[in-house]
Amino acid sequence: MSLLVIEDLRVAYGPIEALKGVSLSVAAGEVVAILGANGAGKTTLMRAISGLLVKSGGRIAFDGTDVTRLGADRIVQRGIAQSPEGRRVFSTLTVAENLKLGGFTRPSREVPASIEAIYEMFPRLAERRGQFAGTLSGGEQQMLAIGRALVARPRLLLLDEPSLGLAPIIIQGIFRSLRRIADTGVTILIVEQNARAALRLADRGYVLEVGRIMHQDSAPNLLASAQIQDAYLGRAAG
Repeated sequence: MSLLVIEDLRVAYGPIEALKGVSLSVAAGEVVAILGANGAGKTTLMRAISGLLVKSGGRIAFDGTDVTRLGADRIVQRGIAQSPEGRRVFSTLTVAENLKLGGFTRPSREVPASIEAIYEMFPRLAERRGQFAGTLSGGEQQMLAIGRALVARPRLLLLDEPSLGLAPIIIQGIFRSLRRIADTGVTILIVEQNARAALRLADRGYVLEVGRIMHQDSAPNLLASAQIQDAYLGRAAG
């Protein structure tokens, strides 16, 4: 059963249409990757799902309910949380305070246990719980952004470029953590320019080009595709 269904979604910035009729679905428990070059509309898609952008057309349904016109707070309450591109931690707040903000839609009595679960998943954050987020390394900030989203207890986790600006060894650790998160049953939709890492994590993938879905297939088939290798993976690495 599809947890997320997007039909003919359109988003425009003034006269420029950034999403030109995007349709896709994500089943409960799946990991789905969205691949595409800069400017393809990937972040616009994530922000539209999160309720941060006005849609000019189309429909978004989550667990069978139309959420197209809901605001961001209502989207989180429904069970969708996002770790945004560039991490966007609150730099002047501590790690613990950032995590607490992730639970703003939940009963306050439930949040401490969720934060402790994040500390178990990311021990580095536990060590730095009293440290200002702006003083963390890039990898630690990414852990914090993912942890903050998970404190909301989402059924669908949106990840926008989790490897952006990170060293290869840090990226490996982040993706190992994402595999553990997926194995707990959290559905994941990931936007990622590191196509190889994303497809190794994912069950299926879509390729977004200039606001349109141009390809879709299982992750193994996309990894093996000569066209995808040429465009996103590099033939030598394939």
